[in-house]
Amino acid sequence: MSNIERNLRAVRETQPWRPESWRTRPAAQQPDYENAAELDEALSQLSALPPLVTSWEVLALKQMLAEAQEGKRFLLQGGDCAESFADCNNEVIANRLKVLLQMSLVLIHGLRLPVVRVGRFAGQYAKPRSADMETRQDVSLPCYRGDLVNAAEFDAVSRRADPQRMLQGHARSAMTMNFVRALVDGGFADLHHPEYWNLSWVEHSPLAEEYRRIVEGIGDAVRFMETLAGEPIASFQRAEFYTSHEALLLHYEQALTRHVPRQWGWFDLSAHFPWIGMRTADPGGAHVEFCRGIRNPVAVKVGPAMGAEQLKRLIDILNPDDEPGRLTLIHRMGAGGISEHLPPLIEAVKASGRRVLWCCDPMHGNTETLGNGTKTRRFANIRSELEQAFDIHAACGTRLGGVHLELTGEDVTECLGGARDLSETDLARAYKSTVDPRLNYEQSLELAMLIVRKSGTQPLTV
Repeated sequence: MSNIERNLRAVRETQPWRPESWRTRPAAQQPDYENAAELDEALSQLSALPPLVTSWEVLALKQMLAEAQEGKRFLLQGGDCAESFADCNNEVIANRLKVLLQMSLVLIHGLRLPVVRVGRFAGQYAKPRSADMETRQDVSLPCYRGDLVNAAEFDAVSRRADPQRMLQGHARSAMTMNFVRALVDGGFADLHHPEYWNLSWVEHSPLAEEYRRIVEGIGDAVRFMETLAGEPIASFQRAEFYTSHEALLLHYEQALTRHVPRQWGWFDLSAHFPWIGMRTADPGGAHVEFCRGIRNPVAVKVGPAMGAEQLKRLIDILNPDDEPGRLTLIHRMGAGGISEHLPPLIEAVKASGRRVLWCCDPMHGNTETLGNGTKTRRFANIRSELEQAFDIHAACGTRLGGVHLELTGEDVTECLGGARDLSETDLARAYKSTVDPRLNYEQSLELAMLIVRKSGTQPLTV
């Protein structure tokens, strides 16, 4: 046990925390369950189910994020805006992995760094909403908060907050993780066979040829290294994946927070890497109180409304001992606001001397609604925010160490622009998201190539 861990353990023992401590604080974005007994019964069942991840996986990821803080790795965090129960099938899961694998391959090749692959999957079933109620014509019903809470169909039965859905969400998360682990252990992520990762619907993509050259270059490098070693190199045959989701529904998170043998403290075993959203980042709120007590690495979404004092207070609460790998700050400012809002926050964190991993979410600050009511994002704005993020960190003497994206491996048309220059007319062809618009394969790969090009402007040290 390191000195930092000894200090952390001593502090936790003198300042008791329990998984239910969040109940003493104001809890935003929580559904209204009508039947308390029904909720208690569902939580009792959930608390008895096996965890979805393990403590040693959590600690391994924390170590990798610590290395990313030092510029020795790059974080790629991506997946659906909100998973749906209906999409818990082998094709959707495999395609999601393929996109993350292909993006990570581009990043490894261009950055010459190991990539930490973190998927927004196996638990991203709940979403915050800007209003509690939704009105259509003269009918008002509770808003759709994700499949973990209720259903998207606009009727009273579907929109009722059903605690049994937490059990269904756990089951589908477990099935997703089981399939992901089986694919990885079965050689799906083997660098010797990147052809396994191909998505058939993009074989004629404008980016396909550039990606093919990258694959060939890495294949040659792998064969060269194994020739020198005189045997296959096992690390080329397996890629690690970790899971993340917004720790939004606190009843669910509490039920899956456990003590584990031969470890001190509490682990949220619903995911490796939970994060706090922008709407729930109140230093005095329930979500911050919950996350301060778990040993997982945690992240906080940082938006344009967050001031330097609030951010420093969050850092003090969530990582008081400056533990390496513990805290990631995911800034999401929008292309038009990042140059104004991000530099003061970077300077405040630098002045505090605290270690964080800076990550850019270029998606959420660039959401807009078209005249017909369709939510979309313009690829040009996503790209602009990401490019500005690299430049701002370089100017401030810090490092952008990761990216956080909403994407899918499906043939969707939800974000405008990109390699095929999708127009408003194209959106009607394959708009499938029930919440937020996602990047498709081509747009995701284009961003990966952009990261490689921009990374050369970063300083070598923090």
